Amino acid sequence: MAYLPSDVQETIARALEEDVGSGDVTTDAVVPADDNAGGRLVAKQEGMVAGLEVARRVFAQVGPLEWEAIADDGDEIVAGTWIAALAGPARTLLTGERVALNFLTHLSGLATLTREFVDACAGTESVILCTRKTLPGLRSLERYAVEVGGGVLHRAGLYDAVLIKDNHLAIAGGVTQAVGRAQSAGTSIEVECDTLEQVREALDAGADRILLDNPDGETVKRAVDLVGERVPLEVSGGMTVERVRQIAGLGRLLISVGAITHSAPALDISLDLQT
Repeated sequence: MAYLPSDVQETIARALEEDVGSGDVTTDAVVPADDNAGGRLVAKQEGMVAGLEVARRVFAQVGPLEWEAIADDGDEIVAGTWIAALAGPARTLLTGERVALNFLTHLSGLATLTREFVDACAGTESVILCTRKTLPGLRSLERYAVEVGGGVLHRAGLYDAVLIKDNHLAIAGGVTQAVGRAQSAGTSIEVECDTLEQVREALDAGADRILLDNPDGETVKRAVDLVGERVPLEVSGGMTVERVRQIAGLGRLLISVGAITHSAPALDISLDLQT
């Protein structure tokens, strides 16, 4: 089960400060302070919901309102589905609308795309991982949406695991040297490999996990045979839904997909108000 990150309130506060600043001059000028309104959040396309509680908290930070969730995060919906009903001061609804929808449409789009990749692994032992290719300041929420969509979390940042990439190898002088130095970090060591020769060297050096970068199907097959059950094998690079379908059944793979965070289109959701 996915849980909202502990910093969600701070993230919302930053987003509201960015958008509202010293005040919503349009709404304050046009809408009387004592006007009330009701509304509903409506999905305009098929997809998966994520971020409903985030949207609710946005409005709650702006002012009082009544909120009824009609759907839950993780629900798959069709166009026209009502996902929440709102009622309260019209100013609260109008001022919070854009920030709430920015979170809700982005996170729902991310969960929707993640689920497409997860479905491409159906019937196999392979899983979909996220990457660090996230929007600055939104990583924890985007990782939440990945879990809602059925994906698996990779390392959260540079601080919680060693991942030796090509530029590290260039500076260290090779796989063996880099792995040897990384032993002092006291955490798991993953090595990004471009060739099967590097995979062999990483295994011999004591790597805890192998990342095979941009492999074709034949290379994945050979790497699965080479690695066996010794360590987890991750593959990455240019992953599309179709490519995942082609390789997911080749072995027990961790398939990392940057696109689910850096290229997920927003799910079309609107706030329809009635006074």
